[in-house]
Amino acid sequence: MNAVRVLRETASAIYTRLMASTRENETLTAGQRAPEFRLEDLGGGGEKTLGELLKRGPVFLAFFKVSCPTCQYTLPFLERLYRGQASGGTSMFAVSQDDAEATREFHHEFGITIPTLLDSARYPASNAYGLSHVPSMFHIERDGTISWALVGFHRRELEALGEKLGVSPFRPEERVPEMKSG
Repeated sequence: MNAVRVLRETASAIYTRLMASTRENETLTAGQRAPEFRLEDLGGGGEKTLGELLKRGPVFLAFFKVSCPTCQYTLPFLERLYRGQASGGTSMFAVSQDDAEATREFHHEFGITIPTLLDSARYPASNAYGLSHVPSMFHIERDGTISWALVGFHRRELEALGEKLGVSPFRPEERVPEMKSG
């Protein structure tokens, strides 16, 4: 019994160390500066930095994990935003906390075509953004300031984001819950 307890405590300590940020897991919020990152592009485009992405305009990031039920629920709605952007002024990226193979399987299963970056080796971007839950989403203005942030699934917040992007993530006939925890 003691060995099981020690093993659980060790596993918990390792996970906490990997996911702990310098901000003690305080997820960044609107008004804060988005940290720079360098992540592998799942599509084979080498590595991408936030600075490079912001040169084209505002950036939307959606951090997720393939095993997360709330991520599985949320990403298809984000896909609608990605496909339906009226102006195309915001670049959208999913940021996977899993390896390339698992992420590709997730994309295939849920019909995701959003360009995706990989944050799977020690989670440098997730840690920099103070994440302790996924999905976590950020709209970052060209100057690097976070203008919108969301953890989990909140229908009204995603509707507001859709208004900003010029497209609704939800269809009128859909029964969408108000929220799902991340």
